[in-house]
Amino acid sequence: MSDATSVLLVDDHSVVREGYRSLLERDSYIEVVGEAADAVQACEQARALEPDVVVMDIGLPGVSGIDAMRRMLAHRPALRVLIFSMHDDAIFCSRALAAGAFGYLSKASAPETLVRAVQAVARGERYLSADVARKLREASPAGVAVLDDLTPREFEVLRLLAKGVALGSIAAKLGVSEKTVANHQSAIREKLGIRNGVQLARFAEQLGLT
Repeated sequence: MSDATSVLLVDDHSVVREGYRSLLERDSYIEVVGEAADAVQACEQARALEPDVVVMDIGLPGVSGIDAMRRMLAHRPALRVLIFSMHDDAIFCSRALAAGAFGYLSKASAPETLVRAVQAVARGERYLSADVARKLREASPAGVAVLDDLTPREFEVLRLLAKGVALGSIAAKLGVSEKTVANHQSAIREKLGIRNGVQLARFAEQLGLT
């Protein structure tokens, strides 16, 4: 129907996307117009379909959903993005909201919460699932702010390093040289006061980045 909210689903698991589609399309005022499995597909689909709302996971192959969202918003600032992720840590939520997300929903939420969140975001309202909102309230301001000095690209490199991805693989994922990634790694260590990979791994685990 013409006045339905159009939605683009972005998740690297087709079964998950199918579940989202079935759930959302129970509401006659929501129409799923497309799906994407990674950041490149997501950006292409967002340009081609111009959905009202993008429901997107953070953990995508290649670059993250946060990086994909930045690219989408650079092209279309009015686009509303709802992050729907297994990462319910305050760090990820705060970075996503700072990057322009209109809402953040954890995958531990009840199914009907996704419908409410899409409806709210489509109306221009911010939406946080209850568990995410609680973690943001309980998070130490210093703990969340510790990454504020990192640029978006440095945070993306840190996220991949925390997952154990090698510098060469990170370079390929981000479309940059390995030297550029090494420079980002050096900047990250300097800004965070980290001397080696072991400290970096411990730091990432403490912040829930792994």
